[in-house]
Amino acid sequence: MAKIIEGLYYSESHEFVKVEGDFGYIGITDYAQHELGNIVYVDMPEIDDEVTIDEDFGAVESVKAASDLISPVSGIVVEVNEALENTPELLNKDAFGNWIIKVELSDKAELDKLMNAKAYEDFCNQ
Repeated sequence: MAKIIEGLYYSESHEFVKVEGDFGYIGITDYAQHELGNIVYVDMPEIDDEVTIDEDFGAVESVKAASDLISPVSGIVVEVNEALENTPELLNKDAFGNWIIKVELSDKAELDKLMNAKAYEDFCNQ
């Protein structure tokens, strides 16, 4: 069973958002990293790039597949997790502890479209 953390927001494409003030940390869920297998590369946007809800902002590549990263919210990228450039396997070790990008949220109302932990757990168990 994949780990799911209370207090985060989840998308159907298996990204999470951890909100702190006006910022959101976006990463992939534990379920997603299990499905992908050994992650070998993470393609991330640049700082100051704009991300748009439901549009891709990068990709995660594993030994068995490549998967687009779909932004669960809109905003401006203020930080990228540079540790993933050299050690993408950190996502396999702790998906929730290793966010991919930090964005300044442009519309917090978008969070209402995402799932809470219980809804995401039900979604994964379908």
